[in-house]
Amino acid sequence: MTLQQETAEWVVQQRRYLHAHPELSHQETETKEYVKQQLEIMGLETYSMTGKDIIGVLRGDRAGKTIAIRSDMDALPILEQTGLPFASKNENVMHACGHDGHMAILLGVARLLADRSSDIAGTLLFVFQHAEEELPGGATELVEAGLLDGIDAIFGYHLWQPIPAGVIGVREGPTMAGADRFSFTIQGKGGHGSMPQDTIDPTLVMSAVILQIQSIISRSLSPSEEAVLSIGELRSGSNYNIIPDSAYASGTVRYFHKEASEHIKKRLHAIIDGVCQAYGATFELDYQHGDPPLDNDPQLTAFMERQAKQLVEEKQVTRIDGIMGSEDFAYYSTEIPASYIFLGIGHEDRPYGHHHPKFDIDESVLATGVELFTESLLTYMEENR
Repeated sequence: MTLQQETAEWVVQQRRYLHAHPELSHQETETKEYVKQQLEIMGLETYSMTGKDIIGVLRGDRAGKTIAIRSDMDALPILEQTGLPFASKNENVMHACGHDGHMAILLGVARLLADRSSDIAGTLLFVFQHAEEELPGGATELVEAGLLDGIDAIFGYHLWQPIPAGVIGVREGPTMAGADRFSFTIQGKGGHGSMPQDTIDPTLVMSAVILQIQSIISRSLSPSEEAVLSIGELRSGSNYNIIPDSAYASGTVRYFHKEASEHIKKRLHAIIDGVCQAYGATFELDYQHGDPPLDNDPQLTAFMERQAKQLVEEKQVTRIDGIMGSEDFAYYSTEIPASYIFLGIGHEDRPYGHHHPKFDIDESVLATGVELFTESLLTYMEENR
């Protein structure tokens, strides 16, 4: 199908309105109400499972499966610097990850399918999820509320700056990484900078720990196991000539298999413990498991790859490498068959990546997303009724 100009322009208008009115995670009140209004204008039934999400329902005229497609709604605490005429009207809040485009695409799909119930075998759920950017996030709350009960499969997507505009990225199996958080405090013995022999310098101990824990990935995991351990925060001392009592660090672990996460956690504890014993320091470690890896169902993803190749040239559909970023769509993928694909928006004129204050999207890709999912949903439900 080729999206009619009126529909394509309507989708862009939706994106621009939503971009100008961003809201933070768990605060998407006006966004939810706007989406609800649009869905009801289309004649769709709507409901919410948590009070923060909104779901549109389209019941086909023929029996079949219940299929869901999800968009996220939340923005980020960023001061926008794009200079766009439809830039954020809410200070220090910005759609800097593409969720405005995600909502616009899903609204476009709902608009095209709303009056085609005779072509639909089964029930379609258009899920507008809150709080993808925060932990605990909206996906966790929706799963706990029973969203997936009775749903046979779920689809999702992300506008993705690392892929060139017009290219569609697919991957079977582990696709986006699980994301754990850790923090630890090393307790030493402070003193004067001129008399280090009378102290247990936590800064020195911390430095040794940071160097040693980098060996976890390079020496404790198989070379075929993709994982990342990064320190993002480090605090120690407040004056140039005072050795402090303690030092603090926090970081993230990214991985594609649960076993890797557990192994990294054990090695992290062992290394910190060993180094602290060597220097006479003590420590406290807090390790928190976050979003699990996003695991794409092979059959669903192969279906989406075939659909993409029917929409665009075959060379514009690519198998992507695993992405170390995390995504709470993963909670759906651990429960039911799921497929999450990537719509490239990379462009020379828009070099800024996700979560940057100058991030922007190539709006021509919105039409591609609407076309792809409109036809894919109809075809999948027809083939699997």
